[in-house]
Amino acid sequence: MSNLEEIIIYCDGGCRGNQSNRNVGGWGAVLKYGKHIKKLCGGAKNTTNNIMELTAAIKALEALKSDTIPVAFYIDSAYVVNGMNSWVSGWIRKGWKTSGGQPVKNKELWIRLNELAGKQKKITFNKVRGHHGVELNELADRLANQAMDEIENVR
Repeated sequence: MSNLEEIIIYCDGGCRGNQSNRNVGGWGAVLKYGKHIKKLCGGAKNTTNNIMELTAAIKALEALKSDTIPVAFYIDSAYVVNGMNSWVSGWIRKGWKTSGGQPVKNKELWIRLNELAGKQKKITFNKVRGHHGVELNELADRLANQAMDEIENVR
């Protein structure tokens, strides 16, 4: 597929001080269509790594101007990739419960991501190894860290 036939998205999320009440999280997304690149990032206090990973994917999809061009996500989060490729359909069938009968964590974010993904003509979620020199994945990681730096410097 040529670069003008799909939108490529790399996204990443992170959290410093996970499990503490003073943590900061950040997310970054890089959207590529042909030679055009759009960078997005943001952050939050008192969050989790998984929330930031989901937020990155949601914000990337919200930024799209077309739902007819195929989208290929490349994400280093197995949580997001596995969720979108297999878990969500089961959670929906079970009323947003896990296979163990527990409520799905981050349900509202999963619902939003699934809604946005469902609006796309074609979308794939692909796992990429983090911190292995994949240029746009490294850029998404830097954007997430930049967002965390900005929050920490505001304190």
